[in-house]
Amino acid sequence: MTKLTELRKPYLLFLGDAIKATDAKTAAGIAYWRPDDCLGQFRINENTVSLDLADMSVKEAAAAGCGTFIVGLAPVGGGFPESWVSICVEVLEAGMDIASGLHTRIGEIPDIAAAAERTGGLVVDVRTPPEGLPCGTGRKRRGKRLLSVGTDCCVGKMYSTLAIDAEMRRRGINSTFRATGQTGILIQGSGIAVDAVVSDFLSGATEVLSPENTDDHWDVIEGQGSLFHPAYAGVSLGLLHGAQADALVLCHELGRLSVDGDYADFAIPPLDEAITMNLSLASRTNKDVKLVGLSLNSSNLSEDEALITMAELEDIHKVPVVDPVRTGVAKLIDFLEKNT
Repeated sequence: MTKLTELRKPYLLFLGDAIKATDAKTAAGIAYWRPDDCLGQFRINENTVSLDLADMSVKEAAAAGCGTFIVGLAPVGGGFPESWVSICVEVLEAGMDIASGLHTRIGEIPDIAAAAERTGGLVVDVRTPPEGLPCGTGRKRRGKRLLSVGTDCCVGKMYSTLAIDAEMRRRGINSTFRATGQTGILIQGSGIAVDAVVSDFLSGATEVLSPENTDDHWDVIEGQGSLFHPAYAGVSLGLLHGAQADALVLCHELGRLSVDGDYADFAIPPLDEAITMNLSLASRTNKDVKLVGLSLNSSNLSEDEALITMAELEDIHKVPVVDPVRTGVAKLIDFLEKNT
């Protein structure tokens, strides 16, 4: 499991030239869940999205005591433009470390590697899975597990599981958030970026991430991708089988009609279809799996519209329907405690 206890704080969040907020979701997640660790943001230009942090240059951040420059981007494909290499070299020469969750291993880029060697700076590629991961076994293990699944990417799976884990711990429930993506790992400080794992070992990696535990312990596992995404369904299935989840939470963005990005030809499925598909495939490794709630991103709707829609969906699906931002997740945990 990747552990990031060595990252020096505070952080300078690099937003690159991201125009869409979803392209900077790694930085946004860290800023939201770990605000005290964030010193400022570094944007390529004024058109770049902002997280309402102080804009700082590399030199200014270093002078203010910044420890780590975090590449806070999550573009499709996880590439790293050539123009950013000189920025990373400047960061290392200014005495800071670098952490990146991109698929590109920036620590292997020659100029960055040379600068790290020259300065003694640390370059951490978060999406580097541990060696020696096994194939999945499908064998039952002790402990309880909740997995978030989605109708699409970027619908709130990480946010939902972080909120669920926080509410569990607030109540004294024995729980651990299990990060499966670069943003979650940078927030939690540990995890496995399952989308960087060779497909044969995906379910095994999930078993390693959420090992046998005490009977009262909940692993709250961050979901990835979607079974309905033409590019990323594989990682979702590996998580479903490896998690052997006792409980599923389906995440969905109200008003989203088609798969985000360059996939407009692919419609978002009806919620009942998404529920049935996820439960059916999850039951392969845990026949007792249950849906325990819907977690919605209702930011496209007014408060009144959102609450009315949530009440309607709750009546249809007979499980709690929450928006972690608008309503919190307490109702979902109440249901979970009574029904698992």
